[in-house]
Amino acid sequence: MSRHAHPAQDGSAQGSARVGTEARGRAPHRPRTMSVAESGERPAAVVRAAHERFIASGGDPGRQVRPIVADSWRRSRRVGVDPELPTPPVDVVGPELAALRSSHPLSGAMPIVRRLLVEPGADWVAALSDEAGRLLWVDGSPALRRPLDGVGFVEGATWREDAVGTNALGTALATRRPLQVVSTEHWARVVHPWNCAAVPVHDPQGRMLGVLDITGRDDAASWMALALVRATVAALEATIAASGGAPPGARLAVLGTQGGTLHTPLGRRRLTCRHAEILLLLAEHPAGLRGDQLAVLLSESELSEVTVRAEISRLRRLVGPLLSESRPYRLTAPLQTDVDAVRDALVVGDVAAALSAYAGSVLPRSTAPGIARLRDTVRDELRAATLASGDPALVARWTASDDGDEDWQAWQTLARVAPIGSAAHLRAHTRLAQLDRTLR
Repeated sequence: MSRHAHPAQDGSAQGSARVGTEARGRAPHRPRTMSVAESGERPAAVVRAAHERFIASGGDPGRQVRPIVADSWRRSRRVGVDPELPTPPVDVVGPELAALRSSHPLSGAMPIVRRLLVEPGADWVAALSDEAGRLLWVDGSPALRRPLDGVGFVEGATWREDAVGTNALGTALATRRPLQVVSTEHWARVVHPWNCAAVPVHDPQGRMLGVLDITGRDDAASWMALALVRATVAALEATIAASGGAPPGARLAVLGTQGGTLHTPLGRRRLTCRHAEILLLLAEHPAGLRGDQLAVLLSESELSEVTVRAEISRLRRLVGPLLSESRPYRLTAPLQTDVDAVRDALVVGDVAAALSAYAGSVLPRSTAPGIARLRDTVRDELRAATLASGDPALVARWTASDDGDEDWQAWQTLARVAPIGSAAHLRAHTRLAQLDRTLR
């Protein structure tokens, strides 16, 4: 356990990440850098006290804990992860694990990870997961691997937040952001002696392939640890792009965000809610939309074509050739969205992957009729598939989301499918009683 104040690295070291990406002419993924208030140091004793209070009462951790950690604690508590006895499921072993590794897009990544993170002799363990948080490869210091085996940090184990609570790998997967989690910021007490840093890995289209994590003692709590992981991820992504992957394209993130984020080969750009609405609607209508059609989809009230034309003009200055100059308004190339990732997973019946890809409602603050319909459709399809699965773990993940927190039918389903007497079963009945009182 680190005995020092938390360094709170979460988004620094972009210079290191840039080393690998400039070589391929593609800007690195740059999640939002934390504000000063978020990244200020928190002494371990202060965080430990806040953790104990939160475990006991569920009260607001306040400023004693970084916001990204407090949010993760709330999700961990909501889904019912036991802080005393985390039991990460090990659902693949032996030949099944070998087959999963060989077929995964990161199958050739470990030599790079070993060369950059393990062979230099750093005192930590490196792990590479898939997009569902399952550890495919674990390598590093033998002296540390033995105690980490004891807490379930082994190949084939799932380290999502809903399985073990707050941890760098699982929280990076949930938030889609690089970050460090140190000491008592972890949800499970048995992990408090450890520090970890994790960075998501993406393919050239911006789709998340997995997460690279290092876990160790004091070395893993330094700012350099996150810088090294980010640089290694940049090297991985450059190798993937150069080894026959599709050419880099544009990707739009709109799930759970107030506005939107556009990832292009030239970099990452924040969008206003209106501009994100327009891009998403055009992505949903590849044949294009006339000004009057777009106006109807953007507003329930009268919206003039002049206003639409002005917004298109401003948006074109941001996205350049992605948006055609002719009418009807249309995109000049396919635009992948994080909504597509959810729908693609549902098409093949992979509800777990769909839940992992679902970072929240589609542009939750948007009042545009076209966006509201898409938001409802995606949420309802994911909800229906989750409840129909009858899988207690999947249903519990839905109830832990913002959309599922007050979903009476989902809690009723969890009460029915969860093993009698289990934490999920008891939690479902407790929540149903709370909802019944609220409805009355």
